[in-house]
Amino acid sequence: MKTFSLRKSERLLGPADFGRLSKHGNRIDSDYFIVLYSRNSLGRLRLGITASKRVGRAAIRNRVKRLVREHFRLHKDLLSDGYDVNVIAKGGASDLSSRQISVALEAIVGDILRDCKHEAVSAGTH
Repeated sequence: MKTFSLRKSERLLGPADFGRLSKHGNRIDSDYFIVLYSRNSLGRLRLGITASKRVGRAAIRNRVKRLVREHFRLHKDLLSDGYDVNVIAKGGASDLSSRQISVALEAIVGDILRDCKHEAVSAGTH
């Protein structure tokens, strides 16, 4: 079960990491989330989650962040090539069930994988 954990080294923690993604990362907008992502040279997924007060009160924001973290914890092998990902929850995310959040995030991860595969093909690395 250790492979399913999300260690501290697999999280975006500092403002420098979030700032770099904001300035230089790719962006995907969905109805409920904004996702900023870029490749990293670490060879592992690093996840950051942001939920402002627009999402709801603290308990609601924490629920949304917990569900996002759980989804990426269970599916981190899909992004095992090394990505930094910041998931920003929009206001409507608080109204979603855990299944709806999972479906929304699956679509976003699919978009990331398609974009990065296209990027690798155009660069001639794959």
